[in-house]
Amino acid sequence: MFGNDRASRALGMEVTAIAPGRATLTMRVRGDMLNGHQTCHGGFITTLADSAFAFACNSYNELAVASSITVDFVAPGREGDVLTAHAVEVSRSGRTGLYDCDVRNQNGERIAAFRGRSYTMKGKPAVGEPV
Repeated sequence: MFGNDRASRALGMEVTAIAPGRATLTMRVRGDMLNGHQTCHGGFITTLADSAFAFACNSYNELAVASSITVDFVAPGREGDVLTAHAVEVSRSGRTGLYDCDVRNQNGERIAAFRGRSYTMKGKPAVGEPV
């Protein structure tokens, strides 16, 4: 799935761990990701968390898409920071799932808290042949 994810790759994200219902991605904050306050634009932080969420909810190789997300920013990301997004499944039942994603910097400081709801397309694989 990562091979086809041009957005995550273009932002320099790396998948560092993946397991059923879990995924961890990292991204270094570049100068072109800064907003007018010289902090990481919230859209880039959200995209990192959303990508971790996507890999976590697709980790069962059933095509899952986001149905909603919320994100709370609690501290700024700064140029040069290495942000880590760790997504964990909270609940998965029927076609819906609930995932929490914690985004922290290289010092372990929380940058954002993200929650995503997924909808699974039963019988459609995330990658490969139908399940």
